[in-house]
Amino acid sequence: MKTVRIGSGAGYAGDRIEPAVELARYGNIRYLGFECLAERTIALAQQARQQNPALGYDPLLKERMRAVLPICQAQGITVISNMGAANPAQAAIKTQQIAQSLGLTGLKIAYVTGDDVLSQVQQASFRLLETGEDSSQLNEQWVSANAYLGAAPIVEALAAGADVILTGRVADPALFAAPLIYEFGWSMSDWHRMGQATLVGHLLECAGQVTGGYFADPGMKDVSNLACLGFPIAEVNEAGSAVITKVPGSGGQVTLATCKEQLLYEIHDPACYLTPDVQADFSQVTMRSLGEDRVEVSGATGHPRPETLKVSMGYREGFIGEGQMSYGGPGAQARGRLALEIIQQRLMQRSIQAEDIRCDLIGHNALLDPCRDVEPNEVRMRVAVRTDDPAVAASVGREVEALYTNGPAGGGGASRSVREVLAVASLLLPRQLVTPEVNYLTV
Repeated sequence: MKTVRIGSGAGYAGDRIEPAVELARYGNIRYLGFECLAERTIALAQQARQQNPALGYDPLLKERMRAVLPICQAQGITVISNMGAANPAQAAIKTQQIAQSLGLTGLKIAYVTGDDVLSQVQQASFRLLETGEDSSQLNEQWVSANAYLGAAPIVEALAAGADVILTGRVADPALFAAPLIYEFGWSMSDWHRMGQATLVGHLLECAGQVTGGYFADPGMKDVSNLACLGFPIAEVNEAGSAVITKVPGSGGQVTLATCKEQLLYEIHDPACYLTPDVQADFSQVTMRSLGEDRVEVSGATGHPRPETLKVSMGYREGFIGEGQMSYGGPGAQARGRLALEIIQQRLMQRSIQAEDIRCDLIGHNALLDPCRDVEPNEVRMRVAVRTDDPAVAASVGREVEALYTNGPAGGGGASRSVREVLAVASLLLPRQLVTPEVNYLTV
């Protein structure tokens, strides 16, 4: 029975590069996928593109391509990635330039456009999923709107013989489902097969999470050699079942527990996991250990795809001003608390108002309720405000920095910052309003 081996080379934009090289060199894979987008990632990429039309793709694209392209071409591995982010065309041009600088020839680079739907959204009104608000109320604040595309344009590029495929916003599993659809000739209206392909993609999309990275918890769930964590491989047969594994000798582990945790990751309803390609049903998935670092996964199915596509939108929502100062040694907590009281009084004296004000002692109560029985040896006080006025945001950091000489004693390591808030919202857009297009470059 025919099998296809797919490796996952990244689970987010800033992921390590060495595991992808290891997969390409030693994984005996046919496809190498890089999943590098999150909701805020693409909104930030749109901001970068607005400042410079030649930017807006993944900042690590150059390093990743230089590391893997020569190996992938030599071993016949196709690279598929959403590193195009907000600018797939420029990502493809950059990849072409990298290939030329490496002396590579005979490469066909595809890039997928059509996910940028800001104009479509601004021409009508839609309900925001998070708040129920009308999207048109924020028209002046929108930075980006990107629809989650499915596997179809990637399959089209594979059928055209592409060696590298770069997309913008696509559903994460689609990067890994597309090669299966292409290799096995599955119909994209075969909802059962689409559910199986989506399961494989979901297990691979976060890279090192399924091989023990995010899973690790010392003393509870120990994982060896995380410094050399290997990234996952799916060995998939034409019946749709898969074996999740990794390069022998690499760090981490593939077990029933790591695979089960990843299966449930970000899944609200296991029987109805909505993607652009299918309503996937993972409720009857079974897993079986086949030995060290080999887990067989099967049992996924699916139902007809939704008639709408999710759109992730980024919008400007003011500024965050922040100041921090550290206190250590005896009485650190009391001095940190006094520092917070001083800053709060100073903000009142200066009539500084903000939508939100947050005062924390990091190391004591920033994340959880304080443990009253433990006196920390050190704390870091933090004051942050959210406001529409960047001048107000900047004033907070200056007040904290002034604590150096205005008390309490022993403060150090002050820092201050102002950053624009890029918030994220989502809506559902009728599928017919989105038109993906595949373009090609050659080397």
